Amino acid sequence: MAGPKMRVETAETQAAAWHQRLGERSVTTQTIEDFFAWRRIPENADAYRRVEQVWNDAKALTPKAGIQNAVEDALNRKARRTPPQTVRGPLLGVAAVAVAAILAFGSWTWLQNRGVYETAVGEQRVVQLADGSSVRLDTASRIRVRFSKAARRLELEGGQALFNVAHDRARPFIVEAGAASVTAVGTVFEVRRDGEGATVTLVSGAVDVADGGAARHKNRMSAGQQARVTAAGAVTGPVDVETETSWTEGRIVFRETPLRVAVAEVNRYLTAGIELDARSLDGVRVNGVFKTGDRDAFVSVASEVFDLQASPGRNGSVHLSERGK
Repeated sequence: MAGPKMRVETAETQAAAWHQRLGERSVTTQTIEDFFAWRRIPENADAYRRVEQVWNDAKALTPKAGIQNAVEDALNRKARRTPPQTVRGPLLGVAAVAVAAILAFGSWTWLQNRGVYETAVGEQRVVQLADGSSVRLDTASRIRVRFSKAARRLELEGGQALFNVAHDRARPFIVEAGAASVTAVGTVFEVRRDGEGATVTLVSGAVDVADGGAARHKNRMSAGQQARVTAAGAVTGPVDVETETSWTEGRIVFRETPLRVAVAEVNRYLTAGIELDARSLDGVRVNGVFKTGDRDAFVSVASEVFDLQASPGRNGSVHLSERGK
């Protein structure tokens, strides 16, 4: 039977592995749910908090050239595939903590407490926040972070993001997106901004969503629900979470999606997109799974299924039109 020391070491190893997995470019909803199940065990939660503290300590060192050099040296050693040295005994100073964190986790992301973070078209990015939460930004997205002792506030200024919120009842996690205001404590949810409106999808846990009306009505959402929020109010209903969050795996899933809507979704990941010139087909439905950014695959399937003609468009785009018109 494993003793207390071995259990702690095992929990810390698992915590480091979870920290790395949650920072990868593609994280499935199942992975997120598995993480929450693992973290419900008290010793695992304690181990994960210790991992977060390492990153908090490392963040405080970013202005110091000596630590930056140590970080770069550690990354260079990893790039040369030199096996990391085992750290024995207490780490001496925060410099050792920073280097040990890199060698253990295999990647380096400064924890963020405030600032503006964005992605280009076709890019995804994970921002690790100072409280242990993380934000996965989708293509062409922009978020503003403002943390204080009283609250963790963020504003999604454009695009789409998945929020993995660390539990902290004393400081609510509040995301503003146009007419929508989402308040969470510890949960996973997605917000997509469309002009002054927003769509909120809840993966796990519970959140309160306030609409843009004068009374700012609040709606409590449950896992598996989606809310469309505008200045006029919010409409909530069930949703297929796996489909809605498929972009985190680099996929776009269409289920009975109007062709013009599908083209617009594909174009979100393209600098040179698709021009659809087929009004008579606006109402036809698309079903399928496509890799984000794979214009050729979508054009090929759409051309064959809907009898469309593909030709060069403006500025490198592809023009899709009905054959013979």
